[in-house]
Amino acid sequence: MIKLKVPISEEEIRKLKVGDEVLLSGIIVTARDQAHKLMVEEKPDFIRPYLKESVIYHCGPVVRKNPDGSWTFVSAGPTTSIREEPYQADVICEYNVRGIIGKGGMREKTLNGLKKCGAVYFHAVGGAGALIADAVKRVVTVFKLEEFGSPEAFWVIEVEDLPLIVTMDSHGNSLHEKILKESEERMKEILKLK
Repeated sequence: MIKLKVPISEEEIRKLKVGDEVLLSGIIVTARDQAHKLMVEEKPDFIRPYLKESVIYHCGPVVRKNPDGSWTFVSAGPTTSIREEPYQADVICEYNVRGIIGKGGMREKTLNGLKKCGAVYFHAVGGAGALIADAVKRVVTVFKLEEFGSPEAFWVIEVEDLPLIVTMDSHGNSLHEKILKESEERMKEILKLK
């Protein structure tokens, strides 16, 4: 198990390979559809300091506001990443992001962005939102909550030992692509389409 702490250097990220198991700690940012669109179209400065050499988590958390005004993550499961494919490579390079967390993987455009700018895609376990929320130690701040709503807001959070697997690396390797090709070949064999 590899322990990674934000901020993460490009050198550290380029050492990672598909299949590596990671425990991630430090300040990361949740971002989904509206956040990615905003980052590409308007390039807001407010989020830059939190993204530099950090990680974006594709997550629409369930949160609870505490009596003292602070927030607690109740559930923090990954959301499907492919929706961010049109934006992700641009966001990685523009904001100097070192990693993306989500589920389901991404495609060629993002894979090229990972390679070009030095980042990886981490897969988080779907269906384990309550368990993943235990790794969220505090909410640092939140942006665009009123405008975007809770699932789409930028939640800046501190995580400790968040368990992840590298499924796309900065060397052009994608476990998702490999499994897809193997599955298609197997299906052809089963259906005798070869």
